[in-house]
Amino acid sequence: MRAADGLRYGALGLALSFVALPLYVHLPAHYATAFGVPLAGLGLLLLAARALDAVIDPWIGRLCDRALGRAALAWQLPAAALGLVAGFTALFFPLPRGPVALLAWAGAGLVLTYLAYSFLAVLHQAWGARLGGGAVRQSRINAWREGFALVGVVAASLLPSVLGFGATAAVLAACLALGLALLRFAPKPPVSDAAPAPLALAWRVPEFRRLLAVFLLNGIAAAVPATLLLFFIDDRLRLPESQGLFLASYFMAAVVSLPVWLRVIAYLGQPRAWALGMGLAVAAFAWAAALGGGDRLGFFAVCLASGAALGADLAIPGALLAGVIGRAGLAGQAEGAFFGWWNAANKLNLALAAGLALPLLQALGYAPGLRDPQALQALTIAYCLLPCVLKLAAAALLYRHFIATP
Repeated sequence: MRAADGLRYGALGLALSFVALPLYVHLPAHYATAFGVPLAGLGLLLLAARALDAVIDPWIGRLCDRALGRAALAWQLPAAALGLVAGFTALFFPLPRGPVALLAWAGAGLVLTYLAYSFLAVLHQAWGARLGGGAVRQSRINAWREGFALVGVVAASLLPSVLGFGATAAVLAACLALGLALLRFAPKPPVSDAAPAPLALAWRVPEFRRLLAVFLLNGIAAAVPATLLLFFIDDRLRLPESQGLFLASYFMAAVVSLPVWLRVIAYLGQPRAWALGMGLAVAAFAWAAALGGGDRLGFFAVCLASGAALGADLAIPGALLAGVIGRAGLAGQAEGAFFGWWNAANKLNLALAAGLALPLLQALGYAPGLRDPQALQALTIAYCLLPCVLKLAAAALLYRHFIATP
């Protein structure tokens, strides 16, 4: 893919990234510290909103298969973008103040935001997969999309602390407008005249089921520390003033690592390159478990290593899925159906991370601001050791299904 085409296709990823990890990093901390909403309630709300959203994603995938390359996108894309901006803004500027009313408001805002995001994200992913090509080309397409997404993640992570949530929402709106404008001139995917794929079609492909199992385990392993990151920085490391530095270094390391991972993919292949990234993440979080208060340099190294591992997580799985679709003989006709389930699984990762980790921490005696040994031990186990166990399990499945028996 030429650089100009990559720019036109990938730029939308910058805006969409505002609703990915940054929302899970900032929203729980914002509602817990600014409004006093209990962690258990926040976790259950995030779990319920993501679960509802995930259920709808397969239908969104079928809609995207129908919409790709057709005139209806002229109004569908702007409508989804407006809904995304409205929901995102409402989440960080709630009108009610009571705990119950706040949770209800946040629930409505999450549903609107996630539905709009789902349509745009699934369509963007299916668009790239339908452009075709081999493993290296698909990895490059994914790298363009995810590279822009990582730049957006850095912006969305830093903007709230630097300029506030109002400016963050304004930047989101501007990036969405620019991304949609550029997408009009991007390479167009072929239009399929085939009937929309049945919802269960993806599940009939054994290779998809195996890849999804790896993706789920690995995704939960990444989502747990993303949800708990600010708590770990503030209470375990006692370095709240360094939040911006750590977030920026983590995501910028992922951006810089993408060209490196493309070379590794060309040399080792996608599955082995992904396994290498998982191993790097395990090493990083195992090291983080040994850190204590004031270990700024040590955690900076953790952010660089785990950020580089994130680059593999972003460049490889979606490209692997495009290969699965092609080998199933469904290229050019069912990408939306597959990526609908894929997006649903990704949301389930984040929902499980928030819905399980936050209530567990509260049950073990941790709350924001607590720094007694028991509370910090619970935080360390959840942030550092649990992701290592999940990553190792994902790597074992990857080896069994895609490396030992390709």
